[in-house]
Amino acid sequence: MLIGAVEAGGTKFVCGIGNEKGEILDRVSFPTEQPEKTLANVIAYFRDKKVEAIGVGSFGPINIDSASPLYGYVTTTPKPGWGNYPFLPELRKVFDVPMGWDTDVNAAALGEATWGAAAGLDSCLYYTIGTGVGVGVYAEGQLVHGLVHPEGGHVLTRRHPEDAYEGFCPYHGDCLEGMAAGPALEGRWKVKGSELAPDHPAWAMEAFYIGQAVSSAILLLSPKRVILGGGVMHQEHLFPLIREEVRKNLNGYVSAEAVLDGIDAYIVPPGLGDNAGLSGALALGLRALGTL
Repeated sequence: MLIGAVEAGGTKFVCGIGNEKGEILDRVSFPTEQPEKTLANVIAYFRDKKVEAIGVGSFGPINIDSASPLYGYVTTTPKPGWGNYPFLPELRKVFDVPMGWDTDVNAAALGEATWGAAAGLDSCLYYTIGTGVGVGVYAEGQLVHGLVHPEGGHVLTRRHPEDAYEGFCPYHGDCLEGMAAGPALEGRWKVKGSELAPDHPAWAMEAFYIGQAVSSAILLLSPKRVILGGGVMHQEHLFPLIREEVRKNLNGYVSAEAVLDGIDAYIVPPGLGDNAGLSGALALGLRALGTL
């Protein structure tokens, strides 16, 4: 069984072929450019692959209401050229196979729940903290949708007392994404995060914002594991700082072993590493086919 997978990011697209075991058998990546050119690359990759289904985890916001005439569209993204673009309908013009469609972070959450750090659990949160911030929610064995889909990267945050940075989000300024995504690090400190030393004060400030958001999510959703991925979280020294912020914020109120004494195994990096998004798209394809 061959399943197609598309991890559609705001910076790059990753396409791959996998099987029902979650194994990625082939992959290719290319920059996210104007939609017509980018989709042409996607179509060219899959055209001769004979896949039985395709799963797409896309940057957003996207329309995930299957009853809507705009189902499968990218909606209010600030990404130039992509606003109100019929992503899934364009793919369906070429490939007559079942297609799974969700946000890239919901896909990653599903991948981690199926084969990764949350395997065997019926709930988890997946944060991606990179060019933007997104949150995927998996609860009671299902991906969470609602009026639209979770947009936890745009929750409001308390400002760090020593932070004068205005925030870069074009919609909300100093929301979580505006204060903690990769461009916020660079905007505040004038260098990329990867160039900052582990003991630079940037990381305590970064942990302040991420820890605040994770604490609120734990109180609201009570997930059984929190997974932090994305380019910013390649800085592994961030994990103990974030865990400490979460413990401080919760202050013993959440009476659960995972938070009180086992937080190192509760707030974790992706078990699938940088394959979380692509594996999650593969899982979306399997679900569309009815085999997962």
